[in-house]
Amino acid sequence: MKRFFPAALIAFATAGPAYAAPGNTSTATGTATATIVAPIVLTHPASASLNFGRFTRGTGGTVTVTAAGSGSVGSDVTFVPGSTTAADSFTVAGDANRSYSITTTGGNVTSGGTSLAFTTTPSATTGTLSTSGTGSFTVGGTLTVTGTAPTGAYTGTYSATVAYN
Repeated sequence: MKRFFPAALIAFATAGPAYAAPGNTSTATGTATATIVAPIVLTHPASASLNFGRFTRGTGGTVTVTAAGSGSVGSDVTFVPGSTTAADSFTVAGDANRSYSITTTGGNVTSGGTSLAFTTTPSATTGTLSTSGTGSFTVGGTLTVTGTAPTGAYTGTYSATVAYN
C-alpha cells in the first residue's frame, strides 16, 4: 500500500487539462453560389381562342377540337357547311433551355342562362424552352352539347398554367 499511494499522488498531481499543441487545427473557406433565373411567363394572344365552330345540336352530343385544330362531332351534333374550328394557342417565355409543365382546366361556355361544359387537352403536358427562352403550345377540347341548349353564341374561359420543372 505504501508504494501505491505515492504513485497515485504523483499521477494526480501531474494530471491537468489537455491542450492542443500549435498546428493541430485547420481552417478552410467554403464557397456559395446562387443563380437568379427569368420568371416563367405565359401569354395568350388576343386573336387566339378554342373555337368549337358552328353546329346544330340535334338531340345533343359532343364537339371535339384536337390540339392541332381539327374538329369532329359526336352523336346528333352536326357541323354546318363552312364551319371552322381552331385550337387555342399560348406562348411561354423564361429561362433558356428550362423544362416546364403544362396544365389546363375545363370550363363552361355560356349564352344567356345556359351553360355548356367543356374539357381541355394541351398539345403536351411538358415542354422545354428554346435557347432564346421561348416556347409555345396549343389547346384542344371537347364540348358537351345538350339537346335542349338554345341557339346563340356561347363564350367562356378556362385556365392554362405553366411551371418550371
